[in-house]
Amino acid sequence: MVELDNYKIELAALKEPLEEVRASLDVGGKENRITELSKMMEEPDFWNDPEKAAKVSTELKNLKDTVKQLEGLSRQYDDIEVMIEMGYEEEDPAIAQEVGEMLGALKDELEALRMETLLSGEFDADNAIVTLRAGAGGTESCDWCSMLYRMYTRWALKKGFEAELLDMQEGDEAGIKSVTFQVNGYHAYGLMKSEHGVHRLVRISPFNAAGKRETSFVSCDVMPDIEEDLDIEIPDDDIRIDIFRSSGAGGQKVNKTSSAIRITHFPTGIVVQCQNERSQYQNKDKAMQMLKAKLLILKQQANLEKAADIRGVVRDNNFGSQIRSYVLQPYTMVKDLRTNVETGNTAAVLDGDIDRFIYGFLKAKALEKQAVPEG
Repeated sequence: MVELDNYKIELAALKEPLEEVRASLDVGGKENRITELSKMMEEPDFWNDPEKAAKVSTELKNLKDTVKQLEGLSRQYDDIEVMIEMGYEEEDPAIAQEVGEMLGALKDELEALRMETLLSGEFDADNAIVTLRAGAGGTESCDWCSMLYRMYTRWALKKGFEAELLDMQEGDEAGIKSVTFQVNGYHAYGLMKSEHGVHRLVRISPFNAAGKRETSFVSCDVMPDIEEDLDIEIPDDDIRIDIFRSSGAGGQKVNKTSSAIRITHFPTGIVVQCQNERSQYQNKDKAMQMLKAKLLILKQQANLEKAADIRGVVRDNNFGSQIRSYVLQPYTMVKDLRTNVETGNTAAVLDGDIDRFIYGFLKAKALEKQAVPEG
């Protein structure tokens, strides 16, 4: 059968990429680390330090999940080989159709796992802290901000991550002026950092009585949730700390006492807020942690730009610039302006289907890194 012949060729072409992923993810090293962590968890005093125990448990789970996923891909490869031979013997079109579906699933899973090999940055494995801010445009921009917040929380849910609200300022009439939330999950920052920049929406606004098309902008800022105490000195004169009454979604999500914290860093203009913790002191600690993480990322970015200047490499500065357009009228299209990845299925994107854009960004960055000469 010609169809099976083609599938056999496609499967054979996946053998080398599968081995490359196994080598890149260092399965042997991961298995050794699993053994090491498992022994640590068997020690009688392991749970005496709950914070350390939680970190070890999380690392062990992530390592096991990765190894299990690789083993699953290898089994899928072998199963497809068997199914192809069975298809030749029985000459059953239904088997050929099933092989095609299995092959498609294997390609998707292999590509997703291959992306993990690109997440080797210092903080890529950490949780991500994301802040969305509505731009000029009043209620329309606030509504766009709430749409993006929903998109990211839906994406996090599909990934098996947890989205934890840290701060929210609601719009005057509808939507959200700004929202800060934390995405908890392995490689959350490594994936979410691709979303840093300005997101543009074009549509016929439901808030415009004349039914005219309007353009709205929302900025997205992403930083890692760095758990260890960062060695960054911040003089008291460089910051202002404001305490105010929490507002937002209400219920158990946000307290209604005067415990919310806002820290303004004068030298950089950075403003961070937190109102989700149970006490003023916890909110202050979290806000300071966010400020330090932001300052560290800015310092690293400055060093990279300096290195690029030395090497004579011309780069686009995407910090705070428009990265993606979402057009709902007069046609439907979402296009990433950095990678040219696009789709006409805007409904799926706004429902959290954004992996194509994230992976496109990671691939582009990997190619860019390969193109930059060392030294």
